Amino acid sequence: MLDHPSALCAQLARGELDVALVSSFEFLRNPIYRIADGISISSDGPVYSVFVAHRGKISDVEQIELDPAAETSGNLLRCLLSELKLGPRFIATSTSSPAKRSARLLIGDQAIRFRQKHTNEFQFWDLGEQWKKLVGLPFVYALWLVRPEVVDPKSIADRLRTLRDQNIVNIDDLVGDEKEFDRSFCGRYYREHLRFSFGEREKKGLRGFNELCQKRELLPKREIAFSVV
Repeated sequence: MLDHPSALCAQLARGELDVALVSSFEFLRNPIYRIADGISISSDGPVYSVFVAHRGKISDVEQIELDPAAETSGNLLRCLLSELKLGPRFIATSTSSPAKRSARLLIGDQAIRFRQKHTNEFQFWDLGEQWKKLVGLPFVYALWLVRPEVVDPKSIADRLRTLRDQNIVNIDDLVGDEKEFDRSFCGRYYREHLRFSFGEREKKGLRGFNELCQKRELLPKREIAFSVV
């Protein structure tokens, strides 16, 4: 099923979906799910498609426009800015370009389109890059989560891992079907900016994100165990 990320989170939480690829923050907020081990959407450095578009110095930005549906990236941004002792205001996203002392958080395809169109007009504060500078670990944006009542979740996770492996092997064929973005760009993006593993470094990075979210009172203080299958 393809839907808005926040809609998928809500459907999974209500039990309308048994399995879904959703934001890592959804798991941290509601850690009842099993995680398909070894699989994530993450980055280990610049991610390219999650950034703050701004003019001038990031320290001079007075307000940042956020999409309320971009929970993981929005909370990552709050954590990063807090660690840097920066405190801009956060407002809802508008349709106009960011003003001189304003900035905008952009993610996904919308971010790629904006970055390619406005390369010479803005600076791009890449959240994956800033996270790596701060903690030295990958950042996990999304996970495959399985509801706790699902029978034999490991067989589902095994199929997801097999599909992931097949897609990585056939990545050139997959990006060849891309209609909007240049094929050579897509190849670089999927190989150089995104990671699709969920190993020990990714798990450590996710725990670090959980700790910073708790520090900023974005999440309740509690121990979280990763129930992987």
